[in-house]
Order: sequence, then structure tokens, then C-alpha cells
Amino acid sequence: MKLFYQMLYFFQKRGYYVCQRIADRLGIRAKVVRTSFMYLTFVTVGFGFALYLFFAFWIRIKDIIYTKRSSVFDL
Repeated sequence: MKLFYQMLYFFQKRGYYVCQRIADRLGIRAKVVRTSFMYLTFVTVGFGFALYLFFAFWIRIKDIIYTKRSSVFDL
């Protein structure tokens, strides 16, 4: 049971960050984004989760690309 709670904590910690970033980008509350993903997942049986993973992947790639150059002199 301890392993289950550790996995749950891991996914909550990483997952809420993705929703927060999407909400900041759209200018809405993160709670609305999380609720939308839950409803979308139940309605489409997994499409919402796939979309969520796509956004998480895209945000990760964007962070890797844009953090390489920190100043103009790094060109």
C-alpha cells in the first residue's frame, strides 16, 4: 500500500505542474484545466489522458530547447 501512495504522490506532484503551466498559458485557473482533463478522460475513454501526456511531452521539449541559451553572448 505504501508503494501505491508513493506512486500517487509522484504523479500528483508532476501532473499538477503540467495543468498549472497550461492554465497560466491560457489565463484561466488550474482547477478548471484539471477538471476538464478528468471529464475529457471519462467521456472519451483515454483520449484526455493521451492529450495530457502530449502536453506534458511538449512542455518538456520546449523547456529543454529554450533553456539552452541563457543570454545573447551564448550564440
